[in-house]
Amino acid sequence: MSKFKEYAKKTYHFLFKEDSLLSWFVNIILAFLLVKFVIYPLLALVLGSSLPLVAVISGSMEHEGMDFDTWWQANGAWYESEGITKEMFDTYRFTNGFDKGDVMILVGADTISVGDVLVYQSSSHTYPIIHRVTYINEDGTYLIKGDNNDIPDPSPVEESQVLGKALYRLPKIGWIKIWFNQLTGL
Repeated sequence: MSKFKEYAKKTYHFLFKEDSLLSWFVNIILAFLLVKFVIYPLLALVLGSSLPLVAVISGSMEHEGMDFDTWWQANGAWYESEGITKEMFDTYRFTNGFDKGDVMILVGADTISVGDVLVYQSSSHTYPIIHRVTYINEDGTYLIKGDNNDIPDPSPVEESQVLGKALYRLPKIGWIKIWFNQLTGL
């Protein structure tokens, strides 16, 4: 047997068969490297967003367990004052919002419309913000508001700040990141 085949067999056994603490630790490191440097960049390329996945870390888009009609009764007046009717809102993606701990899959934001849920970077926040577009200004900036917030975000969002548009929701799996951040103090 060649040296390479012998080494490959030992490596395979160490990674996939051996039940040691060192093997477990090496597997975790390899999984992290694979996700960070292969899977995540491939997702970014395929989805057209520099940030293809984002864990929701606040409750600003939660509807607090209310169905759409109940939530609209409590919050619809603000949207109606901005020209967004219940019927319009009901056609938007994520009509029932989403929760802290969800992971959102993002795509590139080639076209942006009222009702879209965007992720954008703000100089006043450490982490990107994920809120809904409520108005598009004549200068091309966006007024954005969290569904669970009483008022819109303080500054209009420029196209250069937009990191992506929410396409799908993966419920609750973002809690892993939130707990890790809490544990490490990040």
